[in-house]
Amino acid sequence: MSRHIGALFLFMLFVAIVTFPCRAQTIYSNGPIDGNTDAWTISFGTFIVSDTFQVANNNTEITGFTMADWLTPGSLLGTAELSITTGEAGGTSYFDQIVDFTQGSCTLNAFGYNVCNETTTFNGPELNAGTYWINIQNASTTGDPAYWDENSGAASASENTVGSIPSESFTVFGGQSGTTTPEPGTFMMFGSGLLGLAWLLRGRS
Repeated sequence: MSRHIGALFLFMLFVAIVTFPCRAQTIYSNGPIDGNTDAWTISFGTFIVSDTFQVANNNTEITGFTMADWLTPGSLLGTAELSITTGEAGGTSYFDQIVDFTQGSCTLNAFGYNVCNETTTFNGPELNAGTYWINIQNASTTGDPAYWDENSGAASASENTVGSIPSESFTVFGGQSGTTTPEPGTFMMFGSGLLGLAWLLRGRS
């Protein structure tokens, strides 16, 4: 009986680590939201706003992105084109897709705009250590255009019709390829299930 439970334990541990969702790590953060200085349009299909971000380790998978945008009250950001490249909206492209955004909390600023947290997750590229550009364009909203919040963080930034601009508020998420970091609840769920199963097996023996 003990050998069967030991084998079952190893099997369930493997399933828990592989199948349960993992927590994404912060790969790069360009600082907090400003919300009251300026913002740059990412709508209309003409304007591209680009910011640099750094990857510290090789074999880093990019899986998520958050930013702050300015929206008129009642407007909602739905999708935008997000790309990761070696240059300002150019060079070698590692990723270029239309992604869905989920809106978080919003705060009304002094200019009458809602400054909102926007989050997206995706199956992004695996990058080696270095500096890359993240580019946002073609934003689709339910109302007026969306504007990417300027916070003058450490990143270099540009707008394709203007040139160099102060950088924007954003965070890039991901993790090391081939490794997993289970959520804390994973082992709690696994442990509860294992104890229950062991009790049933003991009752049958």
